[in-house]
Amino acid sequence: MADHRIPVEAIKGRGTATRHPHRFEREQREAFDDGWDAAIEDGAPLPPATEVIWEDPRSAVGQVDSPDVYFDRSLNPYRGCEHGCIYCYARPTHSYLNLSPGLDFETKIIAKRGIAEVLRRELSRPKYQPRMIAIGTATDCYQPVERELRLTRSVIEVLHETDHPFSLVTKSSGVERDLDLIAPMAHRKLAAVYVTITTLDAQLARQLEPRAAAPHRRLRLLRTLAEHGVPCGVSLAPQIPFLTDDMEQVLEAAWDAGARSAFYHVLRLPWEVAPLFRQWLELHYPQRAQRVMARVQDMRGGKDYDADFATRMKGSGPWAELLAQRFRKATQRLGFNRERIEMDMGLFRPPSPPGQGCLF
Repeated sequence: MADHRIPVEAIKGRGTATRHPHRFEREQREAFDDGWDAAIEDGAPLPPATEVIWEDPRSAVGQVDSPDVYFDRSLNPYRGCEHGCIYCYARPTHSYLNLSPGLDFETKIIAKRGIAEVLRRELSRPKYQPRMIAIGTATDCYQPVERELRLTRSVIEVLHETDHPFSLVTKSSGVERDLDLIAPMAHRKLAAVYVTITTLDAQLARQLEPRAAAPHRRLRLLRTLAEHGVPCGVSLAPQIPFLTDDMEQVLEAAWDAGARSAFYHVLRLPWEVAPLFRQWLELHYPQRAQRVMARVQDMRGGKDYDADFATRMKGSGPWAELLAQRFRKATQRLGFNRERIEMDMGLFRPPSPPGQGCLF
């Protein structure tokens, strides 16, 4: 497939400067500057703006049957993510919407209108059995648009009302806004928060995850969560050969900040993510690009990606094993993962019917 480029200057604040065609497209278009496009005063093109597209969801909670994850129910208030992480394995989902996994994934955000009401209906079903719901497993539930749309907060309000257990994973300090709901639930073993810290290298993080919080801010978030009594963990995902080489330092800093559980995944490059990541490497780390991809392929049986459940999260081969050994030794030395975060399923109360108050 050919790439559809916008000027490289417009990459500021975005993970990619390319509207990469998705795998279902039959037509290919190329950008052409005829001199009529608007520009800012210094002559550089205007940066691409974010557009929110509303969707009316038919369901809120998704069933997860992957054997290599710790949850079997998930909830994502948004499709697409403004954080613009170039490595995001969720990028190809925009292809099903006839949108680009490249720039469209970062700039055309699908917001699920009324998701809290849909969740309330699902929790009200007579045969519903509570299980821990993982929030934000595909795209970040606290990405920038959440400040105004508040869809994640509306979901947590329903879970708070019904004493329903949940966990969430985020790169954003925005979760602090909702500690008035999360902290009391955590004290009743109903909530846990995981913060992703890929690297402590601020410059690398800014290039990998251009609109996410800086590493030092995520560490402060962990400290705030711990101070409020919220069980919190750190995700070191993804691990990228020859780029994110500070695993031990991240774990030490997260432990000092209050995290007590940790996990990692290796880089995953399904479908359109592989050419996008290769392009990102050539732009930011051209001297390292071949070495990085050669090592990625060493962990994937000679391919950019292998979707086999047995290896897709951790990879295979000597380099994957070396990474696993480093993680295992560091977490054992520091004390991570000694106690499992247990959720209390027995407190769940079905939500009250619309318009009916609670007697207690």
